[in-house]
Amino acid sequence: MKQFLWTIIIAALMVALAGCGGIKSDVKTINNEQAKGQTAVGNEKKTDEEGEEQEHRVIATTVAVTQIMDALGVDLVGIPTSVKSLPERYKTATKVGNPMSPDMELVKSLKPTEVLSVTTLKYDLEPVFENVGVKANFLDLTSLADMQAAIIELGKTYGKEAKANEIAAGYDEKIAEMANKMEGKQKPTVLILLGVPGSYLVATENSYIGDLVKLAGGVNIVQGETVEYLASNTEYLQQANPDVILRAAHGMPEEVIKMFDKEFKKNDIWKHFNAVQNDRVYDLEEALFGTTASLAANEAMDALMEMLYP
Repeated sequence: MKQFLWTIIIAALMVALAGCGGIKSDVKTINNEQAKGQTAVGNEKKTDEEGEEQEHRVIATTVAVTQIMDALGVDLVGIPTSVKSLPERYKTATKVGNPMSPDMELVKSLKPTEVLSVTTLKYDLEPVFENVGVKANFLDLTSLADMQAAIIELGKTYGKEAKANEIAAGYDEKIAEMANKMEGKQKPTVLILLGVPGSYLVATENSYIGDLVKLAGGVNIVQGETVEYLASNTEYLQQANPDVILRAAHGMPEEVIKMFDKEFKKNDIWKHFNAVQNDRVYDLEEALFGTTASLAANEAMDALMEMLYP
């Protein structure tokens, strides 16, 4: 019965997180609105091997990918429907629905040469795009290094190589800067909780936030896993006794933070954690800490440094 309840909770969590921008569906237990724009923004053109210009009609289906394309200076004919602010460049682009379930009729009507999504949604969306005969490219944004590689590849594809290299290099500079700051310091152990309304999971180093924590000098208490997220087991976590607890709220952040606060007060075991006793429990800002990598990575690492090395 207990295992059945966990299955239901995790399934609900996966659906909610996917709506935030995508997340892998492989999870283990520790221990054993469409709104339509009036016109398309414009078509990108690229010179092919024969020196001929090719028209590109590109759709980005997640907020992170839309922001990346804006940074590169690439026009889009379609963007995701989102409550989050999207670049002004795309104010007249057609909104094609939420990241997990784009409106395929709208997508196809825009006659895209390429649709950009993320690998964390590939399992669900690839067959959907194939069924309507639309070419989709799933960008790997599961870590900062993967996002850098994706940006460079997009730069090559759309003739924005110089800008792509500049963006990627900016993250290398930040990583080097952080390495200097934490040189010789004792690395804190960290527990990362990822919550949506009703439940939460534990983030491993394979998650985007886990990757940022590692880059910022934190040691994740969960080691040796291959998935991004695990179901929580507070007894096991308490044995690891992390120095710092990071709480990432997604979906409805204010509601999730209230859920976390209630859990930490109601469940007596939390008061035995060093992080709780030492007042080192931090709520992460959703705009900086998404479930996939984003251009806000440098700001996110700055914020983590303050939490890990106060």
